[in-house]
Amino acid sequence: MRLILDAPFTPRSRRTGAEVLDDPACPPALRQRSITDVTRANRLLGGMRAVLAELRLLLPSLAGLQREVTLLDVGTGLGDIPAAARRLAARHGVTLRAIGLDEAASLTRASGDRLDAGVCADARAMPFASGSIDVVTCSQVLHHFDADAAVQLVAEMDRVARCSVIVSDLRRSWLAAGGLWVVSFPMGFHPVSRADGMLSVLKGFTATELATLVRRATGARIDVAHRLGWRLTAQWAPRGRG
Repeated sequence: MRLILDAPFTPRSRRTGAEVLDDPACPPALRQRSITDVTRANRLLGGMRAVLAELRLLLPSLAGLQREVTLLDVGTGLGDIPAAARRLAARHGVTLRAIGLDEAASLTRASGDRLDAGVCADARAMPFASGSIDVVTCSQVLHHFDADAAVQLVAEMDRVARCSVIVSDLRRSWLAAGGLWVVSFPMGFHPVSRADGMLSVLKGFTATELATLVRRATGARIDVAHRLGWRLTAQWAPRGRG
């Protein structure tokens, strides 16, 4: 539910600027250290819960497929979210094959033990046939791209998905940015994680912006859900296949 206090605490426009981890030259050890912080934040601050809430809505229809279900997580980091999705699906009688895609080769290698498969590739040109993956998820990735590149990424997820696309991202808020700064200290964040995280929040979306982005990329008119932890989620069936 949207709080009446949202508007005064929402920056008028998305912040721009590259994060440290967006630099391909970022040292692999620093990248993995910072992504470890992201994994902890996913578990404790709502990132994982937001994606699983959308997946839970899909599980009855996925169970009806009566076969192994494939899930591709775009920008998977250390693979924590698809691994959790596989455990959730198993509790509902669904066998899920979890695949992670990341542009950073070091993260693809590091996530290997958690996933059934890892792929190192550009998310805007994924090496999968159209409609070849049952569910495609993307968590806290879109805000790293400018508007045109984000549209390209959403269109590519829509192309690859057979049954559903789930997108989760950060809701832009001064309160969220300040809250992240405060909790980053007791959570033991690396200074890069703290700085990148606050910038990420300010590069996040409003519900209207996320809905408009998806419509521009796919033509789908969707409802965007507000989730705990200043998260937004959206789910839709890909064009002609849902």
